[in-house]
Amino acid sequence: MDISGGAAKPDAAVVRDALGVGIAVGLSGFAFGVTSAGSGIGLLQTCALSLLVFTGASQFALVGALAAGGNPYTAAAGAFFLGVRNAFYGLRLSQLLALPRAARPLAAQWVIDETTAVTLAQPTRRAARIGFTVTGLTLYVLWNLTTLLGALGAKAIGDTRAWGLDAAGPAVFLALLAPMLTTATERAVAGLAVLLGLGLLPVLPAGVPVLVAALAAPLALFVSGRRAGRGPKDAPEEAEAR
Repeated sequence: MDISGGAAKPDAAVVRDALGVGIAVGLSGFAFGVTSAGSGIGLLQTCALSLLVFTGASQFALVGALAAGGNPYTAAAGAFFLGVRNAFYGLRLSQLLALPRAARPLAAQWVIDETTAVTLAQPTRRAARIGFTVTGLTLYVLWNLTTLLGALGAKAIGDTRAWGLDAAGPAVFLALLAPMLTTATERAVAGLAVLLGLGLLPVLPAGVPVLVAALAAPLALFVSGRRAGRGPKDAPEEAEAR
C-alpha cells in the first residue's frame, strides 16, 4: 500500500537505512550506562531502565536529575513528560503500520524518535514495517548491550564529564529533532523550551526546569492560534482603511 505518494523503495535500501540509524544511535547506550553508573545508580537498575523504559532522552533526564541531587519524584516526573511524546508517535504509527492486534503491545515498546523518523520516511506500508522493525530491533539490542558494557566499565573510565559522555545523549536527541522542526511554530516551541530550561537551571531544583520547559508547547500554540484567529478578522478592516 502506498502511504506517501512516492515510488516503491527496495527492501535492501530500507534495511540499510534502518541499520544505519539503529547502529549509530544504539552505540550511545554506552554513554548512558557510564553516566547512570557514575551517578550512583546500580547495575541492575541501570539495565532495567534501558530494558523497560527504552527512551534515551527520558533515561538521561532521569539519571542527570538524580546525579544533580534532585528529588526522585521530580526526576521521574521530568522523564515521564519527555516520554509522553512517544504516545503521540504511536497514534500516527498505528495507522501507517496497521499491525496485527497481538503484535501491537510488543511494537509499542519500540515507538521512539528513531523508529518514528525511519518509518515516516518510507513511501509504502511494506517499507514502513521493515524500517520500523529493523530500526527497533537493532536499536533495542545494541542500546541494552552497550548500556551493560557502559555500566560495567564506568569505574575504569572515571568522570564521564571529563570524556564528554554526559553530552552524548542530548546531542543525539538534538540531531534527530532539528531536521523535524520545519515550521515557525515548531521552531518557536523548541527555542522557548531551550530558553526556559537553561534560564531556570540555576534557580530551580534539578529536574524542575524540564517540567517548566514543557510549557513552551501550549504557550507557542496559544500565540499561534491567536494570530491565526485574528488574521481573517483584521483583513476587511485593513481593506476599508485603504
